[in-house]
Amino acid sequence: MALFSYIALNEAGQSMTGTVEQSDRNNAISTLVKQGLRPISISEAKAKAKTFSFKNILGSNRVKPDQLVMFTRQLSAMISAGVPLLRALNALASHVSDNPTLKKILEGVIADIESGSTFGDALSKYPNTFDEIYVNMVRAGEAAGILDDILKRLALQQEKNMAIRKKIKSSMAYPVVLLSVTVLAFFGLMIFIVPQIGKIMVDLGGPDAKLPFLTLMMLGLSAFVTKFWWIFIIVTVMIVFVFTRYTKTKKGRYVYHKLLLKTPMVNKIVAKVAVAHFARTFSALIEAGVAVLEALAVTSRAVGNAVYEEALVAAEDDVKNGKSLSSVIEKNPLFPPIIPQMLLVGEETGQTDKVLVKVADFYEEEVESAVSSISSIIEPVMIVIMGGMVGLIAAAVMLPIAGLSQTIK
Repeated sequence: MALFSYIALNEAGQSMTGTVEQSDRNNAISTLVKQGLRPISISEAKAKAKTFSFKNILGSNRVKPDQLVMFTRQLSAMISAGVPLLRALNALASHVSDNPTLKKILEGVIADIESGSTFGDALSKYPNTFDEIYVNMVRAGEAAGILDDILKRLALQQEKNMAIRKKIKSSMAYPVVLLSVTVLAFFGLMIFIVPQIGKIMVDLGGPDAKLPFLTLMMLGLSAFVTKFWWIFIIVTVMIVFVFTRYTKTKKGRYVYHKLLLKTPMVNKIVAKVAVAHFARTFSALIEAGVAVLEALAVTSRAVGNAVYEEALVAAEDDVKNGKSLSSVIEKNPLFPPIIPQMLLVGEETGQTDKVLVKVADFYEEEVESAVSSISSIIEPVMIVIMGGMVGLIAAAVMLPIAGLSQTIK
């Protein structure tokens, strides 16, 4: 979508200026005409450069998922109670104090609706807050006259997605802390403790004392880390930077996601999360009245994995050619056998949305179980690594002491 600035005359002959976001210039002109304006001048506006801000770095200028869920539920309740859309949005915008970004977005949405845009089109101008699933479901709700019901489903879907993310984060928190402590302990021992131990060994045995290989190895590693510690920092930063930049490219993202699907233990979680996202998103769109092809297109971009995205895009092409979705999915090894079977049942009974909701619930529970099992495996592994590291250092200290005691005897 491109941003176009315009000068136009309204029905009263007054000159107006503003901006409109459309795919091309002709669509921008059509939008203005639909709003009762007569364009005089229209040109593509240059995107504003992003300014450096600590808010951008910390992410405080974004709308948090829980805030979006709360907004969606409140708007649904107000519309269900018979409050007009604009009045409901104005009321919510006036009471949003904890997030100025959401307040600004709502003010922009209100202005667009007042100028003739639909609610869905107004939301589409803020893709960082309202993704394609949200926008398409709102558009379907507007077209069917069930916007309040659609918003309830959206809030439920967002809560489910949040629950999965929180479960994964909470389950991996302890292993990450253990790994961090292990790395810090390693550098602390190498920089502060081992050099002092080496000095004691030299004082006891003299400069010509023969130390065991393990002790010499530890002292050499300690000397290298102490002298060139900055190399570790530079290499770490470079690896993170290159990895981040590469995975942001289309090819890099695909390679990374494909690698995850081949990594032992991790691949099961990644696959189950992708299948759960597919089932819940596709069912929500179908239930909202979105056409199958459009629902597949939106779901492919929201599934969260480039490999599954490619598979769904290929499935979309096959469905266009007249094949059933269940038969197409059945041929793809990325999807477990239960998915095409449940899709087939849904296609035969006309209840694809309800069937896939049960599939999504099942795989979300599977994700929780898989994450918990991996977390329980990682914890003892980290403890063994820490114990082994301390044991090696202890052996490096005790071996020369034992040798010195034998010499003294």
